[in-house]
Amino acid sequence: MSVELLLLKDVADLGNQGDTVTVANGYARNYLIPQGYAEPLTAAASRRIAKLKAEREARVQAALAAAKAVAAKLKDVAVTITAKTTDGEALYGSVNAAQIVAALKEQNIDGVEESMIALEDVIKAVGAYDVVIKVCAEVSETIKVWVVAEA
Repeated sequence: MSVELLLLKDVADLGNQGDTVTVANGYARNYLIPQGYAEPLTAAASRRIAKLKAEREARVQAALAAAKAVAAKLKDVAVTITAKTTDGEALYGSVNAAQIVAALKEQNIDGVEESMIALEDVIKAVGAYDVVIKVCAEVSETIKVWVVAEA
């Protein structure tokens, strides 16, 4: 026997908040409903579905707008990072995402985290590099990173 439920919270491998799901009666009665993850699908719950989906859509749109604002700040940005070198070309260490974020903050560009920076390869030499910053799943921007030898 199965029962239809409205999910009140995201449940892994089942669905997201506001989804209607069909699950086994025991799973609903013993876990989902007592834990507050779901409630039985009724007329009131159906109205609540529409409200939850509208709220979720508004949150997604707000997050996308914020991501686009950060990407607009990153357009045509170039940062310079100075590093110690062995022979004028090869770096002692490497340039990492934390150093790129710090260089962006020096230019008063906030909203970029280390996890957003997608380095294709480790930067271990002096030169100019194109670095992609994935602000969110749908929005990314490429910046120019100049690595120069410390004087």
